[in-house]
Amino acid sequence: MGVGVGVGDKTNNKVENKMKMLVDVKDQEGLDALLGETVTLFCQIYIYTGKLVGVNKTFVKLELASIVYETGPLDDKLWKDAQALPSCWYVQKNAIESFGILK
Repeated sequence: MGVGVGVGDKTNNKVENKMKMLVDVKDQEGLDALLGETVTLFCQIYIYTGKLVGVNKTFVKLELASIVYETGPLDDKLWKDAQALPSCWYVQKNAIESFGILK
């Protein structure tokens, strides 16, 4: 006969395991948290990169924006072929498949 610790229904001798979970609460998450950072946006057709300077319900705004035509190894410091766009660039949020800080 062993000794255990548990919380459960004593009427049918079932033991219910409960787990405490670590919860990290942040004020901002996602694109909002990356404002001011150089981000990479993997979109439905193109890859965009630049400094994220604006986020609203529909668009994100990039400064010093480029379209990446060929990535090369993702751990390289520079893109193999990235073409600078002439000014700030807006990308529709619903076209973004994934995003983050990459280079």
